[in-house]
Amino acid sequence: MTSSQPNILVQVETYREWALGALEGVTEAEANFIPTGFRNNIRWNVGHLYLDQYLWIETVTREKIQVLPDEFHQWFGFGTSPSNFQPDTPTLTELIPYLRNQPIDIREQFSNRLDETFPPTEMGMRTIEQVLSRTIFHEGMHLQAILDLKKCILSQSF
Repeated sequence: MTSSQPNILVQVETYREWALGALEGVTEAEANFIPTGFRNNIRWNVGHLYLDQYLWIETVTREKIQVLPDEFHQWFGFGTSPSNFQPDTPTLTELIPYLRNQPIDIREQFSNRLDETFPPTEMGMRTIEQVLSRTIFHEGMHLQAILDLKKCILSQSF
């Protein structure tokens, strides 16, 4: 890490690489399968990770992020499930580039604004850096969900 790379951005990039690594070799059929005991599938978790990170940045900055398609809210928002998917909902193959490019986009758009102070969110976050810290935790939760889904899929001889 160099001084031009704030640690929080390095963490965002590193943990995203872990999530992308967990998706290697996952087929579309596996990404769409919901094992018994689960509410969502791998595909939903991937879209939700992408959406959530931008939503929290939008929440703290109160600025619309242009790269976030409006439909992602209905497909991958809090409380949604694959039952909300439509024929035009992105496939896993289509979602992976979104996930891969998001840390780059965040670095380009927000690296100079990490410490900028905004009115607090309902969780008391006032900076983009605080939001990214929260979304890293969230990413870890969904990475574990993806790993658990993969284990179930493998154990069911999918």
